[in-house]
Amino acid sequence: MFTVDAHLDLSMNALEWNRDLTRPVSEINSREKGMTDKPDRGNATVSLPELRKGNIGLVVATQIGRYVALDNPLPGWHSPEQAWAQTQGQLAWYQAMVEKGEMTQIRNWTELEAHLAHWNQGDDKSQKPVGFILSLEGADSIVNLDYLEKAYERGLRALGPAHYGPGRYAFGTDSSAPLSNQGKELVKKMDELGIILDATHLCDLAFWDALEIYQGPVWASHNNCRALVDHNRQFSDEMIKALIDRGAVIGGAFDAWMLSPGWVRGKSTPQERNVTIATVIDHFDHICQLAGNANHIGIGSDLDGAFGTEQSPADLQTIADLQKIPDILQKRGYSETDIEKVMSQNWLNFLKKAWS
Repeated sequence: MFTVDAHLDLSMNALEWNRDLTRPVSEINSREKGMTDKPDRGNATVSLPELRKGNIGLVVATQIGRYVALDNPLPGWHSPEQAWAQTQGQLAWYQAMVEKGEMTQIRNWTELEAHLAHWNQGDDKSQKPVGFILSLEGADSIVNLDYLEKAYERGLRALGPAHYGPGRYAFGTDSSAPLSNQGKELVKKMDELGIILDATHLCDLAFWDALEIYQGPVWASHNNCRALVDHNRQFSDEMIKALIDRGAVIGGAFDAWMLSPGWVRGKSTPQERNVTIATVIDHFDHICQLAGNANHIGIGSDLDGAFGTEQSPADLQTIADLQKIPDILQKRGYSETDIEKVMSQNWLNFLKKAWS
């Protein structure tokens, strides 16, 4: 079944992890044998061939470049200009993939319709370019609002103002503060340009500020439910209801620590915690109960977000295993129409409305 994944860090993996994503996952992992510089070495789950194998024809593909002040212990760049340069290197990789015929950039509904028609023509997907919509995770690299206009001109269509910790525009996971004046101006400019607001990672205070100021289309590319795993990274029921009221789609994230209460990074395993793809569906179910329908859930796997099989559902070896989702949904009583909504149609309906 045609599938949309609303959050993949492809360029980060290509550049910072030095992975050739045009190659099979098995080859990537074989090349990393014995490497220990990253916790997920040898455990990769994502590559372009695996996306095609899983009929994942459209992804929201990120850029990311965090700025860190002197007192910020998180990894990142020491100036916004350096962070900007990092994101532009990532953009250059996406452009190289386009020139090679591996990917195709989607900037509007006309381009998306054309891509869907091409992808769905015939059964063999092995040589078809994967469509991508460019997103920015954390706004630190936007040096000033003129740079936001530059980013839009280069194809940026969605933006999450925060990531982890304190950001230049918004505070994110494991931090807390209202939107700064600079953040409020960013959100207003996003609204003016028609850049989708990604509520993922916003701390609670910034979340409510952003929803009040921003009047355009809102989604949450990769987020789960605080009612099931109590952490500030997740959305409370009140936040989920607010997103539903705005017509948002929330992409279920597959990172095991977001699926198992009390997960200990580097120690807990998906097997011992019984974290499976069905565990992600538990979060889908919860959102559906709050919404009264299946119109606000989708996939935002984040499967290449600095973790691999060591921190993914136990029954997932590569991203192609997202095709196990329809059977799980069917066994839980989801209709064929609702299953199609989860796999792709909710994201596509959202984009058609946002871009019309």
